[in-house]
Amino acid sequence: MSTLPQHSEGQVLPFRQSLMAVLGMCFVMMMVAIDQTVVGTALPTIVAELRGFDLYAWVATAYLLPSVITIPIFGRLGDYYGRKPFVIAAILVFTLASVLCGAATSMLWLVVARALQGIGGGMLVGCAFACIPDLFPEPRVRLRWQIIVSSAFGIANAIGPSLGGVLTEQYGWRSVFYVNVPVGLLGILFIVRFLPHIRHHTAGRIQLDWPGALLIAVALGGLQMVVELLPKGSSSGTVLLFGAASLAAFAALYVWEQRTPQPLLPIDMFRNPALAVLFLLAMLVGFIIFALMFYAPLLLQGGFGLSPQQAGLLITPMAACITVGSILNGRIISHIDRPNRMLYAGFGTMGLACLGIVTTHHDTPHALFAFYMFLAGLGIGFTMPNLTIFAQHTADRTHLGIATATLQSTRMIGGMLGTAIVGTIVSHSYLWRVTEVLQTENALQWLPQLHNPQILVDPQAQRTLAEQFAQHGGQATELLEHVRQALVSGIHNGQILAVFIALVALWLVRRVPAIQIVRPDRGKRPAAREEP
Repeated sequence: MSTLPQHSEGQVLPFRQSLMAVLGMCFVMMMVAIDQTVVGTALPTIVAELRGFDLYAWVATAYLLPSVITIPIFGRLGDYYGRKPFVIAAILVFTLASVLCGAATSMLWLVVARALQGIGGGMLVGCAFACIPDLFPEPRVRLRWQIIVSSAFGIANAIGPSLGGVLTEQYGWRSVFYVNVPVGLLGILFIVRFLPHIRHHTAGRIQLDWPGALLIAVALGGLQMVVELLPKGSSSGTVLLFGAASLAAFAALYVWEQRTPQPLLPIDMFRNPALAVLFLLAMLVGFIIFALMFYAPLLLQGGFGLSPQQAGLLITPMAACITVGSILNGRIISHIDRPNRMLYAGFGTMGLACLGIVTTHHDTPHALFAFYMFLAGLGIGFTMPNLTIFAQHTADRTHLGIATATLQSTRMIGGMLGTAIVGTIVSHSYLWRVTEVLQTENALQWLPQLHNPQILVDPQAQRTLAEQFAQHGGQATELLEHVRQALVSGIHNGQILAVFIALVALWLVRRVPAIQIVRPDRGKRPAAREEP
């Protein structure tokens, strides 16, 4: 179907169908958001049952890596063929993968199922976000509708941590994956019925850039393996092999994308300095978000001994305030001369949140920890919508889908690096401190039972250790307290890195060209323009 005629100013559909189509997008976004937040809360319990702390970070990165690869692929395919069929296929893949995650009997099974879920999530993100500018070409109209989508995403984030805690305690961790099924079915119902099939490219033969897709997979996959293996003392030859493969693939991708007639990643898009800095900022915000999302629950449950439900309640303010921040952001940026200032506010607030978490300890008031989560959510709400709006405004119309998809993809790359690097810092710091404690106590024989923190979220394993320790005349309670402190210290070290990343982002924001959203009372000039 070709581009539809506009039915009212700034939108291509009548109001009722626009509303129903946007509600379908909301269900899609809610499914992705719920999955991200409920899994983070349930993950310590999952690891304790499936016995695989070594793969803790891989539950996140196995989802992120396929997402990073598929986002630009399906963003580009959506530009060519229209986004509706890919959104429907993505919901089906994501829902099926969620069922497989819930049926997992080992950490390896879970990681593989999460990878399949990442493919569906990448298809969704690559196409769903670009549906909004398709439906609402005029920036001010688009902004109003985008607030609805951001609010739905935020509501799902808000209920996710608490929902994950309640489901984990009451019905078991598998239920946190099965909750995606009804949301996915609702999304399909609305998308099939109300979302139009809009194609921007209707003339000429379309040649798919499959070599480009393969090179992206090799480049990012090799990078991920280097990040995972290098700090773990793996064979230097193996690390060098993956590193060389990644560098060679990136170089080949650069050359190939300049020569192919229909590139998957148009190189001229990356030469646009405004888009380039937005992509970099998206990567940094992804690093901070995932460093918080996946390790704050472990801090609360493993480090401070809270239940999954208690941890979910304390993390809820972060998720809820993404909505608050997005709504406030939408109201503010259309009434200030320099909306770029909201990026300073966003990254500054996220940096303060991470710094606050670094200061937490077992006796920190829960209200204070919730306040830090509040700051984090507010900062995310001030940052992510603006990066998307600025990128959609800056990109050419023919690159709208791939620019939007690439922004989300770079955010995923940041999340992938954040979970892997912070996970490595946590694991190494924890093991070093536990070894030091056991050496002091002349109890190194207990290192195999304590070599990773999964025992701290497994009451049965703790009771077993206490019984064994008592038989040798020791007190397990004091030992476990030292182990908890080791975990807390490791997570604090990871959050210090997140603070540094926020400072780097603040320094980079100054390179974003000033974007102005012009008010309607300023005549018939374009609704948005880029200032030098």
